[in-house]
Amino acid sequence: MIHHWHTLVENRQSDKITELLADNVVLHSPVVHTEVKGKQLVSLYLHAAFHTFLNDSFQYVREFNNGNQYVLEFSTEINGITVNGVDMIVFDDNEKIVDFKVMVRPLKAINLIHQAMGQMLEKLQTN
Repeated sequence: MIHHWHTLVENRQSDKITELLADNVVLHSPVVHTEVKGKQLVSLYLHAAFHTFLNDSFQYVREFNNGNQYVLEFSTEINGITVNGVDMIVFDDNEKIVDFKVMVRPLKAINLIHQAMGQMLEKLQTN
């Protein structure tokens, strides 16, 4: 299950995100206080996240799992700020992502990501 996600991340294949998502997928963002629901909208947010987070410094540093539930701790640097966070991913029996939660620290990283994700989402929606 999770190996498909790792392959997308390692190869920076944001164009393949939708293939991994269930129709009823829910995203819990660290900067949006309402759930993002549905394959199309969650795909847009994750696509923006790929462009915001995934640079040469991005790496998953630890992984925990319990059945079809995974917690992936990551580290990256964006504009000189070290970002530490976790992706909490739940898969259904068809190996599709049904729940994706991102948690980030420290506060200045959250503020940076809020701004960068907003700009990226705006850019993606105008293209």
